Amino acid sequence: MERDRIVKQGRTVKQGRTVKQEGSVKQEQLMEQERIMEQEWTMKQEWIMEQGKTIKQGRIMKRGKTMKQTNGLPQTILAVACLLIWIPLLLMAAASLMPEDELYWRYLSVLELGRDRVRAALLPSYPSAESFIELLIRSPGFFVMFWNSVFQVVPMLAGQLVVAAPAAWAFARFSFKGKRLVFGIYVLLMVLPFQVTQVSNYLVLDRIGLLDSHLAMILPGIWSTLPVYIMTKTFETIPGALMEAAYLDGAGEAYTFLHVGLPLGYPAVVTSMMLSFVEGWNALEQPVTYLKDKTLWPLSLYLPDIAKDKASVAFAAALVTCLLPVLMYLNCQEELEQGVAASGVKQ
Repeated sequence: MERDRIVKQGRTVKQGRTVKQEGSVKQEQLMEQERIMEQEWTMKQEWIMEQGKTIKQGRIMKRGKTMKQTNGLPQTILAVACLLIWIPLLLMAAASLMPEDELYWRYLSVLELGRDRVRAALLPSYPSAESFIELLIRSPGFFVMFWNSVFQVVPMLAGQLVVAAPAAWAFARFSFKGKRLVFGIYVLLMVLPFQVTQVSNYLVLDRIGLLDSHLAMILPGIWSTLPVYIMTKTFETIPGALMEAAYLDGAGEAYTFLHVGLPLGYPAVVTSMMLSFVEGWNALEQPVTYLKDKTLWPLSLYLPDIAKDKASVAFAAALVTCLLPVLMYLNCQEELEQGVAASGVKQ
């Protein structure tokens, strides 16, 4: 009996070792499969990025060929149109460098005499930085309004990105009951001017106690419908094969949205953020309606407060105010063009 017990224990130990070895083999197989899946997913991501670069290069080459094929007449018309836009900005920049007496002689005398003529110039006769010194050193109210604009616009853009991007992804990739109706309401709200919704927004903000605060400017801007429309049209152009490949590799909806949708929809995101930034930075009616406390006013309301005897400061302030949007546009011009073009593609 003792011998049988020893033999039985030996068999049990041997079986345990076998089971343990089989478990180790299965664990190694699972780890190998996970490693292979990670490598395949990394290769697919690299392929997606290469495809994006190829498409971008193809668009650039196509644009170059199209420009070579066109004759000089459209380019001449576009050049004249650009001059009509840039000449006022150049005149404003020149006026900001003029001393008070030259500025009065060239522009302001027309307002008082009535029969005098404007003597516009792209270069001042006697350049002076006095207006910028007055604005940037002796005018603390300018910096207060500047930071008010920053505190109102930057959180609004962050909120739009958090709200609009998932909403646009849902409209572009999901099918649900009432989708066309809801999206039609978005489009309708997008085309309505501010004056139509001014009273209702004011009543809501007054009811929840947000008037005379930065949130009165931030919250209505977060729920803007324009970013949703632009991103939706761009997300709809993402090839279905890329989405299926991501789903087959085990990627969830959130992972696909963050690692496939947003990188490929980057131009639309930049476009919507750019347009929303310009709208918020240049807002006039909203702060006048919602902000009675002048210490909360943004930079767009600084110019109406400048007296006529400081006209050069007004030109300098206008130049500094429009400088940031112009720089952002020049740095994001290609993404802006791609986003607007993608939002107009007919499916």
